[in-house]
This record gives sequence, structure tokens and C-alpha cells, in this order.
Amino acid sequence: QVQLVESGGGLVQAGGSLRLSCAASGRTFGTYAMGWFRQAPGKEREFVAAIDWSGGSTYYADSVKGRFTISRDNANSAVYLQMNSLKPEDTAVYYCAAKEYGRSRKATEYPYWGQGTQVTVSS
Repeated sequence: QVQLVESGGGLVQAGGSLRLSCAASGRTFGTYAMGWFRQAPGKEREFVAAIDWSGGSTYYADSVKGRFTISRDNANSAVYLQMNSLKPEDTAVYYCAAKEYGRSRKATEYPYWGQGTQVTVSS
């Protein structure tokens, strides 16, 4: 089992940047694929980005492609989401998630979740 804790959320103006971090503890972090998801009020949780166990393969939602970058540091058991050119529609609670084997855009395939961090983008 792996425990996940997100940080780095906050309030930012449109066009600004934030870097989210997810610290992992528990079983060997380097064996897990990691994902970032988000949920806005009144909406379903949606996929944002995913990365495989090695960091060599990444996957993005079309809505964030070219603006967000997912990365990981297996030595420090952490995964990051660099968010640039933020828009008001990026406002949501952002969640870090972990799964064994390959990366996925399906939230139901991730058994481990953090508590979330709020990102608010003002216009």
C-alpha cells in the first residue's frame, strides 16, 4: 500500500503558474504509475495527466496538453504537476493517485488517492 499527500495548491491569477507536489510513502514508489486528476464543484472527477513507473512515458488530457507537465522523482518518492498558463476553468481540487502496472486515464483503475489540494484561478 502507498500513502499520498498533495501540496502546492493555492490562488493564482489567470496566466500564472503553480507546481503541485505529491509525496508518497509506503511500498516501493518506483513500481507505481502515477496520475493527477481534478474535480470542480458539481462536476465529475476528470483525468489530467499520468506517468509510468520510470517517468519515460506521459499522458495528458487534451485540455491541459502543452500547458501542464507531469514528472516524478523516484529517489525522493514524489510526483509533480507543473501548471502553466492557468485558466479559470482549471479551478478544481487536484488529486494525486497511484496504481500498479501501466499508466491509465481511468480514475477507477487507481486504488490509492491523496486528500487533494485546492487550485483556484481568478480571471
